Amino acid sequence: MTGRVIAVGGHESDGAAALTGVLGPEVVRVSGGRELVREVRSARAGGERVCVVPMTLGRDPSLVADTARTLLALDASERAGTVLAEPFATTAHLVGWLRTLATRVPADRALLVTAPSGDPFSDADLFRTARLVRQYGRHRTVEVALLGGDPGLAEGVRRCRALGAPRVVVLPAAWAVPEPTGVPHTEYGGPLLSASAAAGVLASRVREAQDRYERSGDDGVARALAADHDHGHAHSHGPDGHDHDHGHSHGHGHSHSHGHGDSQGAGPDPGGDHHHRTPSHAPRSGAEPPVRHQGAAPDLVPSHRSPR
Repeated sequence: MTGRVIAVGGHESDGAAALTGVLGPEVVRVSGGRELVREVRSARAGGERVCVVPMTLGRDPSLVADTARTLLALDASERAGTVLAEPFATTAHLVGWLRTLATRVPADRALLVTAPSGDPFSDADLFRTARLVRQYGRHRTVEVALLGGDPGLAEGVRRCRALGAPRVVVLPAAWAVPEPTGVPHTEYGGPLLSASAAAGVLASRVREAQDRYERSGDDGVARALAADHDHGHAHSHGPDGHDHDHGHSHGHGHSHSHGHGDSQGAGPDPGGDHHHRTPSHAPRSGAEPPVRHQGAAPDLVPSHRSPR
């Protein structure tokens, strides 16, 4: 890409602080809001094109919508040449990456899927993610720990030990999950993605956003504004009113994945393919093979195949 790539972080990356060391120095890391506006204005003033990437792993749809609203505050000259990419990943990608990590862990260990606490709905998503990791894996015990929330890391380890696991392996389900040094009976099963894998996914997001903008003039902002519409309570207006269901779409059955994987085995590849994942037919370990639509682009580096 010619121009500036800006990665926007939320609670999954401690406001982008945890992206240091994951993304290269050529990528600008911001927490959104004024920082984002300042970086975009600086780049556009120098004539650079800009691509903004929300660095959620699927548990922070509000980050996507908030980023879009921030970009709306720019004037016309600043928005011209500025594109908003699709989120870095979805929860479908996250499940696949965690399952790949789990295949490297001995079967007698417990898995502790760990991430910083967000809002109640983001936290509930983490329990769903852990359940899917357990469903198609070989580990009998898969628990959840919420950093800064309940159950916390110590409680998660205690639960795993109470269920008979000799050791507990922390699987990071976010960017901001430190190694559990000093916590008895625990090991670290991360990182979630290698730096090279994260760079490949990010490059794919940027390329897709730029291609879309050049083809149709779509800067991605309008679509992203509705990213958190289904994130929250279902509420009712009473017996004579109408209901609004603000639950999560794709909660059951198959999920849609657009992915590029890690050449070092990071799991399903979050890039341009449209995959249908059908749990009832998934293999017992590792990431399930995608069923590819005719005409879809090939995976860059699927985790369960040799690199091309």
